[in-house]
Amino acid sequence: MKITRATFAGSSTRVDQRPSKRLPEFAFIGRSNVGKSSLINSLTGVRGLAKTSSTPGKTKLVNHFLINDSWYLVDLPGYGFARMPQKDREELRKIIYDYLGKSSELVLLFVLVDSRHDIQQNDFDFINSLGEAGVPFAMVYTKCDKMGSGALKAQMDRNAAMLSTRWEELPPVFTTSSLNGKGRDELISYIGSVLNSLKAKSN
Repeated sequence: MKITRATFAGSSTRVDQRPSKRLPEFAFIGRSNVGKSSLINSLTGVRGLAKTSSTPGKTKLVNHFLINDSWYLVDLPGYGFARMPQKDREELRKIIYDYLGKSSELVLLFVLVDSRHDIQQNDFDFINSLGEAGVPFAMVYTKCDKMGSGALKAQMDRNAAMLSTRWEELPPVFTTSSLNGKGRDELISYIGSVLNSLKAKSN
């Protein structure tokens, strides 16, 4: 699959405010400042489609982007920004879980993790909540250009070992870099294969 068209379709804070056209949705989420907006721009090939910022917690809405007029890429607010006031953190939490719990069009959630660090406790907590809610997800390591191949493999192996203590079956994993495009084609191809499976089931 190739992405030939990507346009902003709307922002919302509740599922009932989403774009009216119902299509499969692939959502992206991660801790604040994980590089989510940069990855979305790299995937779509549209510079500035998702607004990037050096300020954590910038995304405070659920943003829908229409891809190839056939599916949505959904940009969710980040989680885990400790310096945000408690009231604001709780509001973002409500927005995130309203979407995750009520969007019947959500096909898959991509959970982004900074490849340079061990998985944090709030990542574990969030992933566990997905398991409890039955939300299908995959993991995407970002900023993989910041490490050598050996160090990257060691970090991923360490994270996999940490996850395996809590999960019998690990989710699909992708390694990406918004700077050099690493993993872009693999991620897009995976989305394409999931879409093809959906079409086959509906026929």
